Amino acid sequence: MIATYGHGTENDFVLVFDPEDIHSITTAQTAAICNRTTGIGADGLIRIVKRDGKWFMDYRNADGSLAEMCGNGIRVMARYLVERGHVPEGIFAINTRDGLKHLRVPMTGDISVNMGQVSDEGEAITAATNGHIWNGYNISVGNPHAVVFVDDMSQVGPMNEAPVVRPRDSYPEGVNVEFVQITGDHEVAMRVYERGSGETRSCGTGTCAVALAAVLHSKEGLPARWFINPPGGRLEVSIDAHSNATLIGPAVLVKDVDITEFLLA
Repeated sequence: MIATYGHGTENDFVLVFDPEDIHSITTAQTAAICNRTTGIGADGLIRIVKRDGKWFMDYRNADGSLAEMCGNGIRVMARYLVERGHVPEGIFAINTRDGLKHLRVPMTGDISVNMGQVSDEGEAITAATNGHIWNGYNISVGNPHAVVFVDDMSQVGPMNEAPVVRPRDSYPEGVNVEFVQITGDHEVAMRVYERGSGETRSCGTGTCAVALAAVLHSKEGLPARWFINPPGGRLEVSIDAHSNATLIGPAVLVKDVDITEFLLA
């Protein structure tokens, strides 16, 4: 089976075009495909299907676990649909486990996606790694995020293991953890440890969580616009007065890849 490899600010994915929703890819097969040593190598797998007449993003993390939403992944899927001629450029919707998302997709250039409401869960959390512990924010973008602010990103260390976030019972299915350093006027650097994938070069929902946390941290209020700089590139997040976030950034298809051997295992 031929799939496609692509990325959004170096958050990378294997895309499987399955409009008739007939191919079942198991957890183990997903993990094998995403393995960076023995597989294709990716942060996640996206099966592009049609359900009830709507395009649906069946997204799985690198370990094969299900995820509600992926802000970089949905832009890469949208780029695939337009570039391969399945949808005309312009405004259209993609359904996800976190509901319907509307995108503006030009033939070239950045893609914007309405990510829906991002919310402060109103709970103080802590995240610890590399011998340090920080207070932070519990933010929901349809999936869970713990966002903390650091004085210097070097304090975070290598992140070979998941940071310890407490209280644990606030995140029964795990949590994405963002470390943030303010670098300028409405500009921050970010590192992220994604549940099910480990540290990634970028995280779309994570940037939205960071933008809201930055609003809370700066006490500036809404609406607001922040520029978020993960290691993989630069993303723009706008949050309106009703806490609806719009994420703007690039999406690139790199190459087609053969995943047949991983589906036979």
